[in-house]
Amino acid sequence: MSSNDTAKQPTAVMNTYARFPETMVRGEGVYLFDAENRRYLDFYTGIAVNALGHCHPHLVKCLQDQAAKLWHVSNLYHIEDQERLAKRLTAHSFADVAFFPNTGAEALEGLIKLARRYHFVTGNPQRWRIITASGAFHGRSLATISAANNPKHLEGFGPKVEGFDHVPFGNMNELRAAITEETAAILVEPIQGEGGINAAEMGYLKELRRCADEFGLLLILDEVQCGNGRTGKMWAHEWAEIKPDALATAKGLGGGFPVAAILATNDAAQGLTPGTHGTTFGGNPLAMAVANAVLDVLEGDGFMDHVIAVSGYLDQKLAGLVERHPTIFTAKKGFGLMLGLKCTDAITNGDIIGAAKAEGLLLVGASDNVIRILPPLTIENSHVDDAIAILDKVAAAQARRKVRTND
Repeated sequence: MSSNDTAKQPTAVMNTYARFPETMVRGEGVYLFDAENRRYLDFYTGIAVNALGHCHPHLVKCLQDQAAKLWHVSNLYHIEDQERLAKRLTAHSFADVAFFPNTGAEALEGLIKLARRYHFVTGNPQRWRIITASGAFHGRSLATISAANNPKHLEGFGPKVEGFDHVPFGNMNELRAAITEETAAILVEPIQGEGGINAAEMGYLKELRRCADEFGLLLILDEVQCGNGRTGKMWAHEWAEIKPDALATAKGLGGGFPVAAILATNDAAQGLTPGTHGTTFGGNPLAMAVANAVLDVLEGDGFMDHVIAVSGYLDQKLAGLVERHPTIFTAKKGFGLMLGLKCTDAITNGDIIGAAKAEGLLLVGASDNVIRILPPLTIENSHVDDAIAILDKVAAAQARRKVRTND
């Protein structure tokens, strides 16, 4: 039975995804293989999760070694690798302390609590509202979909969770106007992923820091997707030379294993004392072993230099692609290895994604008719060339189809 036939069979899995028909069964480096042993160049990596590609030998070895020793133990006990990971992450960041949930949404939920609790313990319990930006995506929980305020994600889940004020992304005048005596924090993604690969200007990030300081607010950054080396620095906000008060990250941190982190200064985290927050599975020995293995690679000599170099090469090639196919693409977007192609109104991003998949290249969509390009950080220029060749072929075919349709 082919993978296509398998996908058509009745399923007991809840119908929350419009899945492609292919069944992926094996991964090797930058490639995925389906049930028919067809090879795909993976330029979406489970939505920026498989940051080191598939079945990276160091990650596999560390997970196997830990699996033979200890899988789970409650956070009521000390977990050595948790302490080790926290020290490594804080050494590579603004933060003093770390907390380890399982997912990005959990990390954002924890930061919403952190912001409210901070003002409670510092004598300002009236400060509980958080300013967020249009186009944001912070997770799928009730609080995080309310924080993002995307009508598509909110439909049927009302009423919204209170406590969020929404302003246009990149607009400091409207952000300042939204601050009241109830405002506790500002929450922003340095690069919006789901929103359409919208990269914040460096000046905007600097102004966010100045504004938070001026009004006594916490600056919280969502680096669930853009962190962990995806821009050529450990954290995307480092390019703006600012320091937030707290940060959420996940996705690439585990290289495919579910793990997330909240990073914060001691001051920002002072309200989270024993009994105020917790997790059953978060920070377990398996997750900590894999995340430490990911950092082993990210901290390696020349690794970030490689990300910067190959991302520059990909950026240049995508710019050329847009130039060659103006009826298909209007712009290249993003930064580092978190890039996007905005499609013209005459075509949908799904058209390009589906056609590219048929040619052996995996991509993923985003809002505003954008194609997200999120390859492993380990790609080489040769992989970029292969991807661009496929996109050239697909774009040319779509342009010819468009001309025939217009005729």
